[in-house]
Amino acid sequence: MLVHGTHSAGAFWTPIARELTLRGHRVVMVDQPRHGTEAFLPESYQRQDLEAMASEPSPLSGLGLDDYEARVTGAVRRAARNGPVVLVGHSLGGVSVSRVGNAVPHLLHHLCYMAAFCPSRALPTADACTAAPENADAVSPVELTVGDPDRLGVLRLNFRTGERRELALLKEMICADYPEADFRRVLAGMQTDEPVAAYAGRAVGRAESWGRIRRTYLRFGEDRTIATALQDRMVAEADALTPGNPFRVHDFPEASHVGPLDPAPVTDVLDTLAA
Repeated sequence: MLVHGTHSAGAFWTPIARELTLRGHRVVMVDQPRHGTEAFLPESYQRQDLEAMASEPSPLSGLGLDDYEARVTGAVRRAARNGPVVLVGHSLGGVSVSRVGNAVPHLLHHLCYMAAFCPSRALPTADACTAAPENADAVSPVELTVGDPDRLGVLRLNFRTGERRELALLKEMICADYPEADFRRVLAGMQTDEPVAAYAGRAVGRAESWGRIRRTYLRFGEDRTIATALQDRMVAEADALTPGNPFRVHDFPEASHVGPLDPAPVTDVLDTLAA
């Protein structure tokens, strides 16, 4: 079961999901509420009216981690009727993985964080993780924000921008190593709004539930959204909580935030987690 990250959708996983399916796995790509097949796209975004876009209301403003957890937990409950569930989260999807690990550990065979937030008692939210000193060298989209996140209730980004400087920042943040055509393809799959409450919600794995599940971390060495130093800190703090059940870390030293362009190396690791 594959959980997408911020401003994304289940379709993000299509290349990896295709490979896993061809290797004989049943795969579910989860869309979080108002993402993917139920995505909200501001009317002003279609027109590229940035002034209107700064104030157009968003139905995502009322969503938070409880909604994300419920969506993924519901899918896990259904999938678990047919066999072991390996739950994988990318980026912000890691907070859902941790929440679901607390909620239904008995239904989960393995947890996998792919360059994902893994909050701890010291860094209990995605916001806290992002603000950690280990993430100081990361690229922030704050200067690309359209409207006031506190008033809108969402972090709103304009992925259809034509400004060279903004496009360069997005490319560095998301996939600096990708050819331009592939970068544009990634941008086309992004959606404007992510609720601020999703970043602020507490998602700390508990030793007695989440901590009993085997877990893997896919470490991306050229990630400019969740810096590698922050990835290392999150892994170390999780291991300190459950020293008898540490992360299995797989290093992808040249991967940017969305992972390698070729899905095979990541798929090779995921393929083994159901064993």
